[in-house]
Amino acid sequence: MQQVQAILAASSVLPRVASLRPTAPPQPWRQSFLGLQLPQPAARQRPGSMVNCKVSWLQGAETTGESTPAVERTPKNTDGELLDMVDAIKATFKAARNSLGETTVSAYDTAWIALVKNLDGSDTPQFPMAIDWIARNQLGDGSWGDADFFLIQDRLINTLGCVVALASWGVHMDQCSRGLSYIQDNLWRLGRDDEEEWMMVGFEITFPTLLEMAKGLGLDINYDDPALQDIYAKRNIKLAKIPREALHAKPTTLLHSLEGMEGLDWDRLLPFRCPDGSFHSSPAATAYALSQTGNKELLGYLELAINNFDGGAPCTYPVDNFDRLWAVDRLRRLGISRYFPTEIKECLEYAYSHWSPQGMSYGEHCPVKDIDDTAMAFRLFRLHGYNVSSSVFKHFEKDGEFFCFAGQSSQSLTAMYNTYRASQFAFPGEDDLDRARSFCRAFLEKRRASGNLKDKWVISKGLPSEVEYALDYPWKASLPRIETRNYLEQYGASEDVWIGKGLYRMPLVCNDLYLKAAKADFTYFQRLSRFEWLSLKRWYIRNNLQAHGVTEQSALRAYFLAAATIFEPNRAAERMGWARTAILADAIASHFRRNAGAGADGTMEILISGLATDDWTNQAREAKDSAARSLTYALDELIDLHAFGNASDSLREAWKQWLMSWTGKETHESSEGDTALLLVRTIEICSGRHGSAEQNLRSSEYAQLEQITSSICRKLGTKNLAQDGGSTDNVEALDQEVDLEMKELTHRVYGMNGNEVNKATRQTFFDVVKSFCYVAHCSPETIDAHVSKVLFENVI
Repeated sequence: MQQVQAILAASSVLPRVASLRPTAPPQPWRQSFLGLQLPQPAARQRPGSMVNCKVSWLQGAETTGESTPAVERTPKNTDGELLDMVDAIKATFKAARNSLGETTVSAYDTAWIALVKNLDGSDTPQFPMAIDWIARNQLGDGSWGDADFFLIQDRLINTLGCVVALASWGVHMDQCSRGLSYIQDNLWRLGRDDEEEWMMVGFEITFPTLLEMAKGLGLDINYDDPALQDIYAKRNIKLAKIPREALHAKPTTLLHSLEGMEGLDWDRLLPFRCPDGSFHSSPAATAYALSQTGNKELLGYLELAINNFDGGAPCTYPVDNFDRLWAVDRLRRLGISRYFPTEIKECLEYAYSHWSPQGMSYGEHCPVKDIDDTAMAFRLFRLHGYNVSSSVFKHFEKDGEFFCFAGQSSQSLTAMYNTYRASQFAFPGEDDLDRARSFCRAFLEKRRASGNLKDKWVISKGLPSEVEYALDYPWKASLPRIETRNYLEQYGASEDVWIGKGLYRMPLVCNDLYLKAAKADFTYFQRLSRFEWLSLKRWYIRNNLQAHGVTEQSALRAYFLAAATIFEPNRAAERMGWARTAILADAIASHFRRNAGAGADGTMEILISGLATDDWTNQAREAKDSAARSLTYALDELIDLHAFGNASDSLREAWKQWLMSWTGKETHESSEGDTALLLVRTIEICSGRHGSAEQNLRSSEYAQLEQITSSICRKLGTKNLAQDGGSTDNVEALDQEVDLEMKELTHRVYGMNGNEVNKATRQTFFDVVKSFCYVAHCSPETIDAHVSKVLFENVI
């Protein structure tokens, strides 16, 4: 990556970062890329809330000693359009509150429903609404299927199903003729297009069945076409592999494609219906079963489906668990979940009511669990503090391999991807998640190496990039704004297409409005960040911190770590407190190391005395050199900026403990553990939780959080020092120790609901530790790229 120049004044022409994989070994930081002044953000806004704290720059009052303020007032998020979008999304979730899943109609499944004869014995359709839907929804080229994404299997199976349905009843024969012409003109495409990874579910079984029905109706199709012969051969192979006894022994995913099978024993199969009356939530399979048995419970399910979809039916219904879980996941990854706490809680409560020790299925009534829905649910439930056991994954493991469901024909990329994401939320002793992580990572790495990152269940432009990001940045080293900035480019919104027996869409999951709102939110974050960096840079220069070896680039890096983690606009005080504290701690540590120890020149005693007496002027006079004096004044100003009243006493004590930790410390020894605790205490004080912070200091749970945090960050610092010195000794052992302690910290933050330390404080510990993991994981070049992309590269 070329050296970034004039980044603040020319952010619009920054090179895009195609790959942000960490590289090693770390290299020294390059020269500062902050040579020019940041243009002031545009003032197109509607007033937003301000943080009520003693931070003058937030009020636009920080000056350079002149009467005119040095910078404009803080950018306010007055984008009424964003607020309108948030309201519209809330309305969407409200409308879907009692939904069994927001999905699109499948012409194929609707055709099978249209084929059902009237149960009263007359030669009329049981569901005339289905025929009407078919007649209303033919595409301009004569086909049926997804209008916006062309996949020949989708078009042919939907069109053939509709043609057979219309021909069976002898209605809409002009449309039937146009559909038949489409099939004749496009049949040759089967087997010639490279669509192996995107095959419709059960296509090799159900398409030949429709062909035989068409042949029985005398429809003019070239049944001897080589492409069809290949499909017939695949069908025979597939059916030969299906154990008939197993099909009739218990519910399996084979029930989803019953319409393509022959010689079924309905007396044995009918007990396998879902509680809603369906066969594996498939309208097509259920319609076929109804036509064969006349069972009235099957009728009720189909009536519900077509009434909810204006005469049509989806390929799978209900999909209520899947719909809600994936929607929550998208909102979180797009960085806008904070706008929808009520909606997210409702979605998770609904899904959690369907959680079982055997896992989760896509719909409330489907008895067959799968690892994809289970992993997504497990991850989100743990993130939100629900009690779930990792033992659920043992139901998807056999002979050291993990699978989505029993009897699957091939492995799903997204199922393993979601399981890999879930496996990183392991608590101590959860060996099943360790095995899942190892297996899924190996599978994903193999697929990446082969260049095959397509999935059999979803067509998504950003999926390859999603998988690569997950492999390159483990959850413990992935900061929220970095993930969101990448996901803004990965998320396909309404362009994402899902694969069932035909193509379908999930509007509550893949929504253009989510993306538009997320981009608007991130754009405001960037404007605010650039403003905050200007203020921080001015403070850094005024206090002459560059004289202590803290470069502008390392100062920017400190701000970036804070902003990429604590990004909400109303948390500016915490963000700036974190950044200033990290920068000043770096400057003081550098001073100590340069002077061969903390007490060598008396600076530590002067700083501690100033903290104790609040007599900074006299302490500064006692400093032996200008460098020590500048540190004294800088610490005084930092405390004045970020704390007042009792909070000031708490912040002074935090700094005193940090300074005292240097006593007897070797100059080459890692100080990251103590600095991490200083950052945690500073963030808590700046958040207004200083009262509870004082109480926390007397809590055993808080003490354990401090001990784990300090230990992890100290080990990460030791690892960095070793690598900077060119040594790899004990690095692997340190990584293993950090992984074990991260599990313990994850458990204490997400798995323990004790009352001693509140949730926000526990999250602060975790946020700070993740920032240290990120720095240890990434090379300086990678961090440079992230700073550029997240803060200065405009979202398009």
